[in-house]
Amino acid sequence: MTFLTKSIQKGDPVGMAGCGTMGKCMLKLLRDEGYTVYVYDTYPAAAEYALEHGGILVDNPEELVANAKVIIMSLPKPQHVFDVVGGEHGLRNFISEKHVIVDTSTVSPQTSQTAAELLKDTGAFYVDAPILGRPSAAGNWMMPAGGDTVAIEYVRPVLETFARNIVHVGGQGMGNAFKLLNQLMFSVINGVSAEVMALAEALGLDKKIFYEVISNSGAATVSGLFRETAGRMVDDHYDDPTFTIELLCKDAGLGIEMTKAVGITPLIAGFVQNLNENAKGKGLATKDTSSLSTVFRQFYSKIGG
Repeated sequence: MTFLTKSIQKGDPVGMAGCGTMGKCMLKLLRDEGYTVYVYDTYPAAAEYALEHGGILVDNPEELVANAKVIIMSLPKPQHVFDVVGGEHGLRNFISEKHVIVDTSTVSPQTSQTAAELLKDTGAFYVDAPILGRPSAAGNWMMPAGGDTVAIEYVRPVLETFARNIVHVGGQGMGNAFKLLNQLMFSVINGVSAEVMALAEALGLDKKIFYEVISNSGAATVSGLFRETAGRMVDDHYDDPTFTIELLCKDAGLGIEMTKAVGITPLIAGFVQNLNENAKGKGLATKDTSSLSTVFRQFYSKIGG
């Protein structure tokens, strides 16, 4: 514990496993604050982006450990977390009590608990601190963090480069629990926004006027997510996604699995997840979540016809 008696210093090296949508935001802000950032990503486009934006590329997680004491993971799926932590060249084979792993990935509490267990004999600290906020809000994100309080405080200066607030919410995996419940809300709000916009069109309303009136009304029903996703629905702009249907299916699915593990099947979120999966099956997996509106439009056009 003596290693973590003071916080990491600005400018100290930081390791990153994953440089996707959120990782890109973190890399930029870390570099802006003067941190040296070592990046590991097997996806060529992400690796190229990291190199072009000031990151130092490494070939495997072992090299992250060799160059940095704080390693941030931002990975798509639970299996990617296990690969980075426990693979042949994974962190657990080289890491020590002088390292803190911060997993910002959207995964289940069980994933973080299992990953932390893999590192137990190394003495390294593991913090699950997923991100609440869209890429455009980088710098003002909220991060609910699960794990050891001392470790969270040690990495706080790094996290504060891209998060407005980091809140310790409990033990290992509790940060994930907060994030997955948030993702269930995201799914439902995205779903009702998609349906309402499709209904407006089915009723013969000009959907652009409908969107502008509702989003600027100040009504309690209007959310930031409605403004963003419904704005895409007006123009049928579903390419260049902020967040894909495929990832929404993954996140909401993890949230539903989490609640089922304690004997509860979510009703509204469960129904909307069926719609998400339907959209994915219709070829919309890589489109923005707002593309769910096209599924409603097709359905209502058949009824109206």
